[in-house]
Amino acid sequence: MIANILTIAGSDPSGGAGIQADLKTFSALGCYGGAVLTALTAQNTRGVVGVEVVASTFVRQQIDAVFDDLRIDAVKIGMLANAAIIEEVAACLQRWRPRWVVLDPVMVAKSGHHLLDAAAVQALRDVLLPLATLTTPNLPEAATLLAEPEPIDWPAMARLADLWQARLGTALLLKGGHLAGVESPDLLAIGPERHRFDAVRVETRNTHGTGCTLSAAIAALLPQLPDMRSAVASAKHYLTGAIAASNRLSVGHGHGPVHHFHKLWKTEEQ
Repeated sequence: MIANILTIAGSDPSGGAGIQADLKTFSALGCYGGAVLTALTAQNTRGVVGVEVVASTFVRQQIDAVFDDLRIDAVKIGMLANAAIIEEVAACLQRWRPRWVVLDPVMVAKSGHHLLDAAAVQALRDVLLPLATLTTPNLPEAATLLAEPEPIDWPAMARLADLWQARLGTALLLKGGHLAGVESPDLLAIGPERHRFDAVRVETRNTHGTGCTLSAAIAALLPQLPDMRSAVASAKHYLTGAIAASNRLSVGHGHGPVHHFHKLWKTEEQ
């Protein structure tokens, strides 16, 4: 049976991040995708120039309409913009109770533009995060949610993961892309379990939407694979390939997108 995956996130008209990246990822990994929009952004590969937030009541209407008709096997949550939307999304999750919920706590775009206002951070941590099966913050996001210093090395990442488990108690994929060095290690913490995933850092400017793509890939793979560790490992492998193949595309003049369909689109070399 083909899995149905729902993304609840903002729109990127340039196609590299947000719901556009999520839907491409779902399709590339053999799933049917639905999308609930929380915000419209005016952005491209060089940055965000404007944001129009969707009314929280309309976000709720979208979610209820989808769940009332579709079998949803997993939910990926991205940009939520404000506390009112976060509270509505949390109420919908409690009402519909999807099996898998992957939360990507989107706070700041690659350009440095803040996509989640300060008042919403507490709501995200206290209201929505406890409902997530897995949360996938990068190092600055995890540090902000825990009010702790940002890790600068692997031992500090491990300590932050321990603090997360002690204070929040939910599964965590802590992304180490902000660390210096040739590798980009991620840490998966599920209760007392700790798993390290290493990936060689690909030298490229085409990193627009990598966080969206990874969390969407995990959401797509959780219903298809036997456990969370397998889904995370397969999602990371998919993203690494998408980054490595990104130079096949010619999109924009800033941080270009990854190649979501790198395994499906034929090239001259193939």
